[in-house]
Amino acid sequence: MDEAAWPRVFHLLFYTCLGMAATIAALEDGLDPVALALTAIMAAWYAFFVARRPALLEQLNPMAWHFLVLVALNYALVRTNSSYQAMTYGMITLPYLLLPGRWGYAGAVLLVLSSAAAAGAFEVIPEDPAVLAYVLGSTALTLIMGIFTRDLVKHSEQNLIVGALEERARLAREIHDTLAQGFSGIIAQLEAAEQGIDDPEAVRKRIAQAKQLARDSLKEARRSVDALRPEPLERAPLHEALKGVAERWSAATGVPATVSVDGEPRRLPEDVEATLLRAAQEGLANVAKHARARRAVLTLSYMEEEITLDVLDDGAGFDPDGTGGGYGLIAMRERAARSGGTVTVESALGEGTALCVSIPCA
Repeated sequence: MDEAAWPRVFHLLFYTCLGMAATIAALEDGLDPVALALTAIMAAWYAFFVARRPALLEQLNPMAWHFLVLVALNYALVRTNSSYQAMTYGMITLPYLLLPGRWGYAGAVLLVLSSAAAAGAFEVIPEDPAVLAYVLGSTALTLIMGIFTRDLVKHSEQNLIVGALEERARLAREIHDTLAQGFSGIIAQLEAAEQGIDDPEAVRKRIAQAKQLARDSLKEARRSVDALRPEPLERAPLHEALKGVAERWSAATGVPATVSVDGEPRRLPEDVEATLLRAAQEGLANVAKHARARRAVLTLSYMEEEITLDVLDDGAGFDPDGTGGGYGLIAMRERAARSGGTVTVESALGEGTALCVSIPCA
């Protein structure tokens, strides 16, 4: 449950107990104008000064004053009719909701003691010591509830922080997979155009490809930020989308790239398909930047309990022990891990590189 939902739960608890106490009092003793008036004032005060002002919660001033007013009203109601003792349960989270830090525990003790005083507990303690045990037990229970309430809110805040960090990491991966790769392709095309400056037709072709890469990258970046599926997966199933990625990459780099499919293609969860598509894009981008390969091969294998994507090239290769991998490989591994998968890289100098992404999907 998110942080904003807990106050609503506590508001509901307050009004449920208030309504229940008023109903019991009316059924047992009839309608008491004083009790009804105090109930209406208490409900209105809570609605206007607490429920409608979430930004002021846990601010000592003015919430301490509103808390004291509610405690005073509760005292008056219990003195008017003992059925309103049920309101103690409705207000048990109130001091921790309204007051900051240790003030919440002090407010909880005040609430319990004032309710006990209103019920006349202190008057009978000399004759019945068990009442003292009841008051002390209620106080202890209220303090324990405070610890529990604070723990719930703390965990909610931690979940929000974790969610924000995960979203930040997702956006970083998406930006890398769209803008960074797109810019790399644009730079490569412009450098090729610069080298072929004496051939106007070749220059026009390279510039046209660079412009198309820029348009595609911008469009894909917008979609990624909106947390939508990668555009190729919107238009075609995964294996067809991979073929489109390979064709565009070959057209931009001049290096042939083929896609083969083993097994019967089937629909996969969206996150799995997105992970495999991004892995293919990153793998091909690395081939273009580092491998100096003559060809690349993508193999998508549909198996009973898992699906794998292999990206192979016959380029220069590298020593896997001599590098930790760039952000692209790190992001790829993070993506795969979120789907329960793994990424392995095998390479040797002069013998090309094999990238394998494996994700279980029984």
